[in-house]
Amino acid sequence: MASATTPMPEAAAISTGIEGLDDILAGGYAGNRIHLIEGQPGTGKTTLALQFLMQGISNGERCLYVTLSESRNELLHVASTHGWSLDGIKICELVPPELSLDREQEQTVVYSADLELGETISMVMSEIEAFRPSRVVFDSLAEIRLLSQGALRYRRQILALKHYFAMHDSTALLLDDLTRAEEELSLHSLVHGVIRLEQIAAQYGADRRRLRVSKMRGRHFRGGFHDFVIRKGGIRLFPRLVAADFRGDDIPHRSTTSGVAELDQLLGGGLDDGTSTLIMGPSGCGKSALSLQYVTQAVQNGDRVLVVVFDEARHVMLRRAAGIGMDLEPHIRSGKLVIEQVDPAEFPPGELSGLVRCYVEQYGVRLVVLDSLNGYQSAMPEESFMILQIHELLTYLNQRGVITILVLAQQGLVGPLQSPVELTYVSDTVILLRFFETEGRIRRAVSVLKKRTGRHEAAIREYRIDSKGIRIGEPLTEFHGVLTGIPTFLGPASSLMTPRGGAEQ
Repeated sequence: MASATTPMPEAAAISTGIEGLDDILAGGYAGNRIHLIEGQPGTGKTTLALQFLMQGISNGERCLYVTLSESRNELLHVASTHGWSLDGIKICELVPPELSLDREQEQTVVYSADLELGETISMVMSEIEAFRPSRVVFDSLAEIRLLSQGALRYRRQILALKHYFAMHDSTALLLDDLTRAEEELSLHSLVHGVIRLEQIAAQYGADRRRLRVSKMRGRHFRGGFHDFVIRKGGIRLFPRLVAADFRGDDIPHRSTTSGVAELDQLLGGGLDDGTSTLIMGPSGCGKSALSLQYVTQAVQNGDRVLVVVFDEARHVMLRRAAGIGMDLEPHIRSGKLVIEQVDPAEFPPGELSGLVRCYVEQYGVRLVVLDSLNGYQSAMPEESFMILQIHELLTYLNQRGVITILVLAQQGLVGPLQSPVELTYVSDTVILLRFFETEGRIRRAVSVLKKRTGRHEAAIREYRIDSKGIRIGEPLTEFHGVLTGIPTFLGPASSLMTPRGGAEQ
């Protein structure tokens, strides 16, 4: 017999059935322990619990679902919406509707009005004794709390369940719907782990769901809030990105050129691996076209590229690219280029990190384009959180040797412009595009304001887009005040670029 000072062996990790949650919990729940899953109705507790049990069935384990709040038919309906089968999961139904009073059904059927607390707990223990499950879900604690009619008796009954589960080597999830008027924290001290699910109503768009692990005894876990969605197939959870977890060896130096000699000269050779570039300017100045120039060159070099589009439809982007001589369809068919169209109103903030990580780690993407950050900002609850999350994402991509291009539309068209969010300090390279007017024509200018990883040209050059692609002119040495949008022209008109081929876009 072990002495009082002998430490208990560390509990083995038991998979939760949700890949992202296993990542957060360093492998899963602590085995042979009880865990509290709390959240208001509709946050996804039942779905999370069913995925836990189905994982057990796939492992050949015995699984038991004890329900005091939902009927067997309701559980089967939840499963059917995800395309699941609950075959193999024993359902002990203590509070069924009248239609469940079918003696041919295998689950236990008892009227809740006839049950006292002791009888309820005894019946649960009897089911565990007879079935010997390795995974148990108890849904929900609200019914036990009502039957207890007192905090002391309630706590003692939960403590009894805890010891009983441990004695039978069961890993249990206790679901609590938080319907009590005041939050009861005393229960947290009894359980091994506490996970809370939250549902936040956005001012516009879909509700946002997030999960937080507040306690997990003796196990490492990733704290903070983690976004998740419930879609057909169950919960998809996106662990909060921590760039420090992905520090590796130094990235070998390599640059990606644009294929436009003057632009490469302006940037001192190209964009270096493991760096981020911010392309900013007013709407319509050619930011997306400039980013697509790098996309086209990268896929032609054999690299895999991911473009995340927030502001326009995928087919519109492809048509616009074809109009300036960039046919992207063959690269999409070859698998070298992936264009993901995102609706900001339906897009939880953490899903972007999960999306990018998937393509970088599983498909070897080497160039990522986010077009544009204005659309991404719409998916963020507050600007300060957006900057923190973008900083983590850029740091992660830099450490993986990925080139990132961020597109940001400034407010206004000509004259003084303002940025909706300040991201120049987190970007390694900043490219500024501007409209300017001369001789009754609207023209474009491009300049590089910053490049951390090497030299760049300090000149401001004219920038044109037509049916044959992008052209960069000579430095505008005979202009003063180009960046203001209203420059003073000091030289002859022959020094400016003239149209070629098709009409300018």
